[in-house]
Amino acid sequence: MNHYAGLDVSLEETTICVVDETGRIVREARAASEPQALVAALQGIGVPLQRVGLEACSLTAWLHDELRSAGLLAICIETRQANAAMKTMPNKTDRNDARALAQIMRTGWYRQVHVKSRQCRLWRSLLVARRTVLNEMRSIENVVRAILREAGLKLGTPSRAAFAERVRDLAGGDPLVMPLVEPLLTILATMLDQLAHLTKQVLGIARGEEVCCRLMSVPGVGPITALAFRATIDRPDRFRRSRDVGAHLGLTPARYQSGETDIQGKISRCGDELARTALYEAAHTLLVRSRKWSSLRAWGLKVAKHRGMARARVAVARKLAVILHRMWSDATEFRFGKEPGTLGALAAA
Repeated sequence: MNHYAGLDVSLEETTICVVDETGRIVREARAASEPQALVAALQGIGVPLQRVGLEACSLTAWLHDELRSAGLLAICIETRQANAAMKTMPNKTDRNDARALAQIMRTGWYRQVHVKSRQCRLWRSLLVARRTVLNEMRSIENVVRAILREAGLKLGTPSRAAFAERVRDLAGGDPLVMPLVEPLLTILATMLDQLAHLTKQVLGIARGEEVCCRLMSVPGVGPITALAFRATIDRPDRFRRSRDVGAHLGLTPARYQSGETDIQGKISRCGDELARTALYEAAHTLLVRSRKWSSLRAWGLKVAKHRGMARARVAVARKLAVILHRMWSDATEFRFGKEPGTLGALAAA
């Protein structure tokens, strides 16, 4: 008889439920949220387990890899689908959640989530750390601007490197304002130095990765976008079609259809927010800053003319996701296409 296990993982303790193929509960237990403790608890039940289900969370990737190494078929399932099943329980408890996960494993009503390799997870953590420092610097800069405005001082738009010098030039003679902003400027100096270290790590990784170097041949795509895409996708073969990548990253419109009602809304914004943001910024760079002609840029500018620049950025970001995946899968370079004027000149010749 086949048996299935559901694990409701929390930070300190994991609730375990094992059911047989008829849905009858065979064993319930609790164990520390550590791989060794979970492997010992599952193997101590004394029955072979067909599938072991975990809901996606911060510990899932680590536990998934360790359980697989121990010979257990661990499966990470999508959070939204797990929550839909758990809502059928009248009471929300760890025990009921583990029971629901075990039943999901038994029925096969789940969507398996791809667990990225450890290297890709570390790359993504590096990008998140860099973005966090950048966001916090922006927050502190806004606080400094607000303090200066209270004193009637308008800072303008200096570069990040010249920010502290500009503040001292404006408020250096004010004995009431400078004691407030000087500690913030010291913090900003330290953060700017550490941001440079994190950026240097990103550049080093991107330049040393063959896939990233190929992706950076696309106009608008820099080291951060290339590494974010590389870390998010992990393996290109897990997508049957390149156009599925846009939907995976939440760059396709959400749709609600029921009977005569059919509404197409804004982009779904599901999937990895880091990669989606990087692609959006790359699309903006391609449309606004890039000067080299390409069929992709020409198409994006045409969309911007009829639908607006905001929608054009989203459309180009979606196209970029498809193009980057296809380049990665086929090991090909970016194709700029031929300018209309070039084609006419060739025909005349």
